[in-house]
Amino acid sequence: MQKFDSDLLGQNAAPKRGVLSYVRELFRLRVDKSMSRVGFTALCFAGLFSVIGGRLVYLAMTSDTSSEVRRAASSEISAARPDIVDRNGNILATDVRMVSVFAEPRNIIDKDEAVELLTAVLPDLDATDLRNKLGTKKGFVWIKREITPRQQAEVHRLGIPGVGFLPENKRVYPNAEAAAHVLGFANVDNVGIAGMEKYIDSQGLQDLNGAGFAISAADLRPVQLSIDLRVQHALRDELVKGMAKFKAKATAGAIMDVSTGEIVALVSLPDFDPNNPVDALESDRINRINVGVFEMGSTFKALTTAMALDSGKFNINSTLDARSGLRYGKFTIGDYHATHRVLTVPEVFIHSSNIGTARMALGIGVEGHKAFLRKMGQLTRLKTELPENAEPIVPPRWGELNTMTIAFGHGLAVAPLQALMAVGALVNGGTLITPTFLKRDEAAARQTAMQVLKPETSEALRYVMRLNASNPAGSASTAAIAGFFVGGKTGTAEKVINGRYSKNKNFTTFTAILPADKPKYVFLTIMDEPQAVEGTYGFSTAGWNAGPVTGNIIERVAPLLGVPPRFEPPSQPFPLMSRLGAWGTK
Repeated sequence: MQKFDSDLLGQNAAPKRGVLSYVRELFRLRVDKSMSRVGFTALCFAGLFSVIGGRLVYLAMTSDTSSEVRRAASSEISAARPDIVDRNGNILATDVRMVSVFAEPRNIIDKDEAVELLTAVLPDLDATDLRNKLGTKKGFVWIKREITPRQQAEVHRLGIPGVGFLPENKRVYPNAEAAAHVLGFANVDNVGIAGMEKYIDSQGLQDLNGAGFAISAADLRPVQLSIDLRVQHALRDELVKGMAKFKAKATAGAIMDVSTGEIVALVSLPDFDPNNPVDALESDRINRINVGVFEMGSTFKALTTAMALDSGKFNINSTLDARSGLRYGKFTIGDYHATHRVLTVPEVFIHSSNIGTARMALGIGVEGHKAFLRKMGQLTRLKTELPENAEPIVPPRWGELNTMTIAFGHGLAVAPLQALMAVGALVNGGTLITPTFLKRDEAAARQTAMQVLKPETSEALRYVMRLNASNPAGSASTAAIAGFFVGGKTGTAEKVINGRYSKNKNFTTFTAILPADKPKYVFLTIMDEPQAVEGTYGFSTAGWNAGPVTGNIIERVAPLLGVPPRFEPPSQPFPLMSRLGAWGTK
């Protein structure tokens, strides 16, 4: 009994085990303790990762740097742009993914070392500028935009804390100079600066970007232009040849569908490469078709003739006295190729008589003349999708002398595209259609079109323009390519230099219609200060330069436009003119 009690007392007196002894006991290699060990270890890891995760969340929510990087990335993504394609679906402008290098100055420990390393692998960086950037307290700065994959790999190998990469969209124009003045270009931030690129932004793209929507190019519908890339290349090539041959300061050309107002091709030389638009700001690189304003010379006589015939005061058989100069005060208007006889309306046109044309305008009167030109869109700024559209230069005081000179293309300066639009109306049945650089059909074009001439007047204009090309006396004979039934009108204007007309610096124009019996396209070629060269016999007027260049263009692009040659002339192309017995029909 005594032994039993002493054993019991000994057990009750054993010391209590602490936490350390419990943990030691837990990790003894005993099978019955394994589940406890696993649970304890899992609990420790869960706690550790909770602490790390909480810290990361805290940093993400409170770090200005991370926030700025996210904002920069978001801004970049929203700067994606839609593809621009030609009327046949060929890519004219698209986005490609690039990488740019940025820095977080607050996280760069040794800024001098960072500058030294970065300028070693990116030698075009300015070390002083980079040091100033990294010396700020900003959370985000660009180091270099749009680097190559090799440069990215080299910067990555440097392992500089606080230097990273962001993907960006770079605008690329795979056809280089082709349609440069129509496309315009986008800057390094992928914002449209000129041309259709700027127009796209004005239609809401920049509003989406500003709202922070993440847009990729794949989410945006391509913008389809009216431009035909094949015709664009051919037009540019022929203008380059013409500019070199006639030693012109500049040249430009455009082709418009007279039924839809679509601009199928537009070139202005010298031009620029929108991939590297450093030359775009040079004064001689302007879009002369839209932005330049010029006195269009005798091509304006087509408008005066249409005005006279449409008024009812003149008809195709009317005669005008061109036997001597037309005097007005101390001024006398004469003809370049004087005939010194009475001329019919078609003869006035093919001989390009200033006297006869001025008499037509005087017969209509000053106010009637102004009203007609206003109706034809020549006195106000033409608005198209391109942001760059010039205001015409209109005389502040318009009297009879102004009407006389403007009648034959002197004293009123307009954008060539305005004149092209008006000629389109003269020959398409009398409908004025605003030009467009977007693809559209005839039904859409006529929704906003305006009837400005009688169809009979339009036939008369087609007739005299064809006569000017087919008659040996006509000034458009140099563009009368066999098989294409071309019509046209030349124009030569003396340039205004320091407020005076220059006698040796011309601005020449040529307007052609194809085919003349049922016009589908109207062509315009302009040449700035062409020179007399071998074969022009000392002349630098439009019939010797702009005319033949337009003929070469027509011969090359007509098949591309779906106008094949016809070696049999059309029967009765101008039935009304034949019935009226117009001069030249017999």
